[in-house]
Amino acid sequence: MDREGKRSGLKKQIQMNNYFLVFIGGGLGSLARYGVLILSNLLWVSRLPFATFISNTLSSLVLGFLVGLALEKYDINAGIKLFFITGFCGGFSTFSSFSFETLELMRSGQVFYALINIVVSIIVCLLCVWAGMVLAKLF
Repeated sequence: MDREGKRSGLKKQIQMNNYFLVFIGGGLGSLARYGVLILSNLLWVSRLPFATFISNTLSSLVLGFLVGLALEKYDINAGIKLFFITGFCGGFSTFSSFSFETLELMRSGQVFYALINIVVSIIVCLLCVWAGMVLAKLF
């Protein structure tokens, strides 16, 4: 096999490993989100979609922390970034559920709760990313 063939094979192997890391991280993030859903349904009865809010805020905090570590402190391996940031945080957070639940609140005439959900979710998630980045500086 020539040099170009070896390089191509190595590139495909790295690409497959990256897909696998995102796949496993995303699956674990989705399981964590499902766990938050079960737990929040046991603890709260509310018109607001707390499970999605909690998943999105925690994911934002984790993402901010990991990005803060990667940007400020450590040279984090690309595979680790793919596993946690793209995979886990992508599977754990859920903008589509946030959008659907907000639309359902509006369609059921609960516009006030929909607006609260929008404003609070966006502000808190932005603050969580920032707090995660600040927290990362402590490590």
